[in-house]
Formats: sequence, structure tokens, C-alpha cells
Amino acid sequence: MTDLRPHVTTQDASRYGKLTTVRLQDPGAILRAAQARRPHPGPRGGTQNFIVAADHPARGALAVGTDRMAMADRMDLLDRLQVALANPAVDGVLASPDILDDLLLLGALEGKLIFGSMNRGGLAGSVNEIDDRFTGHTAGALAEIGATGGKMLTRICLGDPATPGALAATAQAIDSLAEHRLIAMVEPFLSVWENGRIRNDLSTDAVITSVAIASALGGTSAYTWLKLPVVPEMERVMAATTMPTVLLGGDPDGAPDEVFASWEAALALPGVRGLTVGRTLLYPRDDDVAVAVSIAASLLNSSTTDSMTRN
Repeated sequence: MTDLRPHVTTQDASRYGKLTTVRLQDPGAILRAAQARRPHPGPRGGTQNFIVAADHPARGALAVGTDRMAMADRMDLLDRLQVALANPAVDGVLASPDILDDLLLLGALEGKLIFGSMNRGGLAGSVNEIDDRFTGHTAGALAEIGATGGKMLTRICLGDPATPGALAATAQAIDSLAEHRLIAMVEPFLSVWENGRIRNDLSTDAVITSVAIASALGGTSAYTWLKLPVVPEMERVMAATTMPTVLLGGDPDGAPDEVFASWEAALALPGVRGLTVGRTLLYPRDDDVAVAVSIAASLLNSSTTDSMTRN
């Protein structure tokens, strides 16, 4: 396959022009690239995993910190993702179909875990945000490209009548993924409407409650993982589940050193299998993606017996 990786400076606006050409003239190239790529051997005991997340734009969530349109430039995002994925400590990526397709064409996912983002219909700031419909990857589509699993954002808002439907849709997705023996990465939150917007409750008790609800969704939990925020008393959170858990980064407003320290402490807890982080690493305050990724990678525990390996 033609090498589509950029070989020019990031100031060249045409550096990804070949992606558009291939999409126009040979759309089947995406599936061929997925089926021809070298897969990751899969999660096993040995070391914790490290996944870079890039599914925020599909929900209209383009902001990073105070920059409302930080993730709007797709070429810039692809540059940042390729820098992150080039680090051998990065096991894989979590992304929406459009971004995954670009990365497959670029050959950037050789030997990597692939998680597809499944429900992106709860657009950021919309009146139906809790009604987060499955508008992205299906289990069948993920199986066809040889993915590791699918991720679903699962917000539980007791004051919103759309919550039961959202939970039922998540349960159906978990069952569908399990039928294909694919991992369901569930990201639960207890959420509330506040001044016309959804706010996730990040208190320890709220996160524990969301874990209890999410863990019971679907006809089997055999393939379910959890994706959880780092909150105070994280040991209580991890005591609430036996499911493999990865930590999410979110869009923190704390100092980088404080954020990394909180991750390091949480990564030491039993059951924590690694990091699934996006904006914090792709758009660090000093804009040095490679350094941010390297620091995060250094926090991973490579010697525990209950974590995962890249071998």
C-alpha cells in the first residue's frame, strides 16, 4: 500500500491530501488496510495498557481548556495522534470511525489495540444529551476491521426520562460486542442537569454508584471493562468492582504535575489496567505531545501480576 504518512512540516495544509484522494477513488482501501495490518496480540497479564483517546470531535466536543475549537483542525489532530502512536509504550487508540479510518490508511495502527467509539449521538450541549444514541461503530463493523472492542459513554441522569433508554441501548451494545467476543469499554457517570447543561458528578460516592449500575448492564459481564475518572478515595472506587478498569484523563484544569501524580497513585491500585487518555496528552499546555506521552507511559506499572502486557 502507498505510504500516506506526512513527510513535510505541519504547516503544509496539503499534507494529508492523499487521504481524500484514496477516499474518493478507492474507499475499499480502508477495509483492506484494516485486514492487512499487524494486530496487537491482545490484553494479558503482565503490564498495564496505554490507549490514546480521540473520539471527542464526533460528539461536537472540540474544546480543550479555554480553546473552544482546539480539536477542530483534523490535520493537526492526525499529526498529534501519529506522534503519540509512534511511542512504543502506547498500546492503541480509541476513536470514532472517521479518525480510525484515517489512521488505518496512514498505517499508524500496526500492532495496536483498536477501540471504536459507539455512541456519539448525545451531542455536547444539546437538549437531548442524555439520549446518547449509537451513531458510531457497531459491533459488526468493529469485528470486520479486527478491532479489540467498542467504547460507550453511559451517563445516568436520574432527573432525565431518557436515561432508561440510554441504559437499555448500552446493555444491547454490550451483548452485541460479547457475541463477537469483543470488549465493551463502558464509561459511566452519574450526571445532573445544571443551568441548562449536563454536569458529571465526580464525587466518590457518585462514581461508585455509577460503577454498580454499569457493571450489571447486559446479559453477560464477561467482556466488560470500565473506564473511570480519577477521583478522591480511588481505592473505594476500585473496591466496588472486579472488572478490568482503565483510567480516563478528561480535560483537567489542574497543574500537569498534579494530574500525573493522581494517575500514578491510581495506577498502583488492584484492578486498574492502564490509561485511556486523550486531550490531556494530545493537547498539553506546553504543546509537546511526545513529552506528555512519555511521562504518562512512565507511570504505567510493568511488573504487576494482575495487569496487562504488550508482549
